[in-house]
Amino acid sequence: MGEATVPGTVTGSAPGAGEFRFDFTGKRVVITGGSRGLGFEMARAFSLLGAEVLIASRRLESCEDAARRITAETGGAVHARSVRVTDWDEVTAFAEVAWDVLGGVDVLVNNAGSSPLYDSIIGIEEALFDKVLGLNLKGPFRLAALLSERMIDAGMEGSVVNISSIASLYPKPATVPYSAAKAGLNAVTVALAHAYGPHVRVNCVVPGTFLTDVSKHWDMGAFEQRAQSFAMKRGGDPKEIVGAVLYLSSSLASYTTGTLITVDGGAPA
Repeated sequence: MGEATVPGTVTGSAPGAGEFRFDFTGKRVVITGGSRGLGFEMARAFSLLGAEVLIASRRLESCEDAARRITAETGGAVHARSVRVTDWDEVTAFAEVAWDVLGGVDVLVNNAGSSPLYDSIIGIEEALFDKVLGLNLKGPFRLAALLSERMIDAGMEGSVVNISSIASLYPKPATVPYSAAKAGLNAVTVALAHAYGPHVRVNCVVPGTFLTDVSKHWDMGAFEQRAQSFAMKRGGDPKEIVGAVLYLSSSLASYTTGTLITVDGGAPA
């Protein structure tokens, strides 16, 4: 496989420039929610740059299909497993499976998440509230803690990248449980960075509005009008999340931990 480039790759021809390239050869990466959208682009990028990747989501078939597509393009090893991130015990078992399948984990990307719609705040049911917190906060916390402990026990240096949301910083009435969960994930990021440093770095990417498959159900005319208030005047392409995730996962971010990087096209509060 030749030299791969993806958005955000730092390249150059001067002596020593190689140390400023993203190179994940020999690295083992776990990505939850990796079968589509932002997660799929992350998995594809890591594979292009030499990593062995394990993608997981609730639907095994979707993960297997994504893995086949990425391997067909990159020639890299991409594994597929299922996990319900909302289930504490299932996440615990999955951490062991992921470690065994890859022979260790160097990078965890906690990308799985969702923000279900509801008719009114007072109409939010307990089951929905619990599910949103489980998927966006409880599961990522548990998986990050388990794999960070394993990294340290193995004498490794690793990286955890949590995927939050701009809704964590600017909550709206339509995203109350989701905003609360992602705000909690921001806090967990900082706490775990202190708990597991200096050997495991824990950081967070805070995406704004990206045009994933979910956006196919939007009123695009209304969105395009709203996007005129963004500095970039548009929504993000899923590939545009890749640079921040690769940076935080790489040795180029060796002195970066406990931080939040916002990737939102300059969206207003």
